[in-house]
Amino acid sequence: MLVALDAYDRRILALLQEDASLSSAEIAEQVGLSQSPCWRRIQRLKEEGVIRRQVTLLDRKKIGLNTQIFAEVKLNAHGRSNLTEFAEAMREFPEVLECFVLMGAVDFLLRIVTQDIEAYERFFFEKLSLVPGIQEVNSIVALSEIKSTTSLPLLG
Repeated sequence: MLVALDAYDRRILALLQEDASLSSAEIAEQVGLSQSPCWRRIQRLKEEGVIRRQVTLLDRKKIGLNTQIFAEVKLNAHGRSNLTEFAEAMREFPEVLECFVLMGAVDFLLRIVTQDIEAYERFFFEKLSLVPGIQEVNSIVALSEIKSTTSLPLLG
């Protein structure tokens, strides 16, 4: 269900997307509200599910996760009848950061991070390739990252 957002809500959300550690007083000052109405708006946005959660974003390279792989996965005919089972298996692998169901030549797109290519090879042979129903995996290694953001465009 679409939630109606006014200009204040959008400015609050834009600030929180950039720095979720801001206090409601700091946000209120920047958007031109007093603290209490600003805090109430933030609470409402949480209750309505617009703000799903607040997290800390890590620099993957600074913790040794230097390799990013995109894997296109095609399931065999039997595997397609068990899309839910495949999705559940992907949720169990911490290396898989994102998993999307696709329309077209492949069934899933995975974003995977590992220390290096050797670590990806181990992940592939010891985990991913053992998931039932996989017909084909096409792995694409990202050489560099041009843009990476978690901020959604807040049009209005």
